[in-house]
Amino acid sequence: MSRALFNPIAWFFAAFVIASPAAAFDTRAEAAFVMDHKSGTVLFSKNADVPLPPASMSKLMTLYVAFEAIRDGRLSLDERLPVSRHAMSYGGSTMFLDTTDRVSVEDLLRGIIVLSGNDACAVIAEALSPDGTEAGFANFMTQRAQQLGMTNSTFKNSNGWPADGHRMSMRDLALISNRIITDFPEFYKMFAEREFAFDNRSPQNVGNRNPLLGLGIGADGLKTGHTEEAGYSLAGSAMQGDRRVVFVISGLETAAERAEEAEAIVNWALRQFTERQVLRAGEVLAEADVWMGDASSVGLAAQDDFTTLLPVMIGKTVPSEIVYDGPFRAPIEKGQELAQLIIRPDGLEETRVPLVADRDVSRGGFMVRMKTVSGILFDRLTKGPEGAS
Repeated sequence: MSRALFNPIAWFFAAFVIASPAAAFDTRAEAAFVMDHKSGTVLFSKNADVPLPPASMSKLMTLYVAFEAIRDGRLSLDERLPVSRHAMSYGGSTMFLDTTDRVSVEDLLRGIIVLSGNDACAVIAEALSPDGTEAGFANFMTQRAQQLGMTNSTFKNSNGWPADGHRMSMRDLALISNRIITDFPEFYKMFAEREFAFDNRSPQNVGNRNPLLGLGIGADGLKTGHTEEAGYSLAGSAMQGDRRVVFVISGLETAAERAEEAEAIVNWALRQFTERQVLRAGEVLAEADVWMGDASSVGLAAQDDFTTLLPVMIGKTVPSEIVYDGPFRAPIEKGQELAQLIIRPDGLEETRVPLVADRDVSRGGFMVRMKTVSGILFDRLTKGPEGAS
């Protein structure tokens, strides 16, 4: 593996003279995960892959499955669903449904999103379950989560009611939050609704529990959670300008502490990072040796413009290197992927960018090939097999 140490983006940061590591941020939450929505850059991670009780945040998975069913035509917003005794039996946060109700899917969705209705989740679950039971729906959700890359999620019910083995990681919750925002923007708008007075049935239960809505910081979703075992938690998102962050926190001791930590994360994530174009399409970053070609080297270039997220107060340089297996044997075609640029900003996960050949390199003629072979033989005779290139 050949490596070329260099700094291709130092020119961009000439105005900065000091660095402030992004990793200095911390939270009182027992587990947390913060990511940039557009780029997928992980900004902060704390116990993010530990499966934990997700409480009502697990309703996000129920909602995603319901949104898929509506998109696929298996469910419609105006369809009215019956309420079973099992659904009616749930306590905690509910829509106060009973077995005489037939409730539209649209009202059930708002009941889950705004009111955190445990009963509404069970109604949706039984309608979409392979066997008509909430347990069957939970098994289906577990399988679907695995397909979506949520490897630390196991569901025992549709709403996060405390149950042995009902677990999600903070990373998985961020993933499903991100998917809802990306895949179903038409439904995501519901998460910003402040109130939902279903049938005027419970005037004391009409408000959205998300403490960030209405603070003027761009927060517009997603779901709070609380049980004695899980503590106070929140899967949230906020957007300012063109940037959106998605975050999940869990294990806070009070609702006030949850609100404080969530706002601090939003402010930090949106103010301490910025998007920068660090590469231009066609920009040659290094030259790599070529064997048996009509040229002795080929340029390693960015195929496309590349923009990434970086700390605002980064220093003049960003640690980076090019890695590849070389030298390359001709022929080489322009645009052929040959190497990777690895960018390692302080406090962030590394980013890998493919680099391609900047020009064609044809096979050399007879004399070029003979010269190459002669050079190899000479090295072996004078330096031994280990010294030959």
